[in-house]
Amino acid sequence: MRIELAGTPGSPERPNEDWVMAALPASGQGGCLVLLDGVTPPPGDDGCVHSVPWFTSRLGGALAELSASRPDLTLEEILAESIRRTADAHRISCDLSHVRTPQATVVLARWDEAAVEYLVLSDSVLLLESPDGSVRAVIDDRLDRLPPGTLSSMELTDTLARNKEGGFFTAAADPAVASRAVTGGLPLGEVRALAALTDGASRWTEVFHEGDWHAALGVLRSAGPQRLIDRVRERERADTDRVHLGRGKRHDDATAVLVEF
Repeated sequence: MRIELAGTPGSPERPNEDWVMAALPASGQGGCLVLLDGVTPPPGDDGCVHSVPWFTSRLGGALAELSASRPDLTLEEILAESIRRTADAHRISCDLSHVRTPQATVVLARWDEAAVEYLVLSDSVLLLESPDGSVRAVIDDRLDRLPPGTLSSMELTDTLARNKEGGFFTAAADPAVASRAVTGGLPLGEVRALAALTDGASRWTEVFHEGDWHAALGVLRSAGPQRLIDRVRERERADTDRVHLGRGKRHDDATAVLVEF
């Protein structure tokens, strides 16, 4: 088995809010992958005294522990319990009802000798490669289905869409959001490799259209996750007229991980 991962902050002046871990439990009968993309809050009050990296580290640690040690729990149950644990860690000091309370996108994958399970919440991407080389992207596309203009300002996004029915969902302080995740599973024999990318890394395909998901996984395999991120950075720097980036961040935190069975 090969596992390779890389992550780069969007700016050297800010901490990387992504979080990634891959684990091979001592049983030797499987493993798990956790990838989080922390949501950067706008300047001002978000009701919490903790940083986004504090939140992603707490949530990611809980997800990794439970994914590796509790095969009796579904990934949905693991996400709900991990959110609950993280919320309990700062419930007394922080206003967890605030719409911008620390939150993150989630990719989870877990495998044993028989099957691969997966969970995706919000706009990070999971790629599944079959033995014939075809690649399927598991995507939570709620952001893409929002009515035009919903994301035109932070105020509109928070009022109309963030963790709301008809909008999109992230892992924040409500364990019930786990039921909104995209979940599924496949026999292990139908998966040759899997990869997970935060949206800062998936820009190579989704924003700059340098290649489809099959090509993206090919770069991960042949050149490694860091090279894919480097290529994204090259395209970001070249987009001086913001033809592709629009009003988005010039550089976002970018993390990618590849698992080959």
